[in-house]
Amino acid sequence: MLKKALFAALATLVAGAVSIPAGMSSTEAAVLTCKEAAKLKFPADHKARHAFRKECKQAWKASTKKAPA
Repeated sequence: MLKKALFAALATLVAGAVSIPAGMSSTEAAVLTCKEAAKLKFPADHKARHAFRKECKQAWKASTKKAPA
């Protein structure tokens, strides 16, 4: 009986620990792609999502482009 009670308590503890959502760290937030950002901003509007993704890619390319020396 005691074994069953301890096992049930352990299972509850593990299930509770797994279900707790962990917040995103700053490095995980920086890895957010244009596609993911567009889906978050416009979950139902495909045309707006496509336009946002296109603008996001252009802005990313412009920010990573090296300045002429």
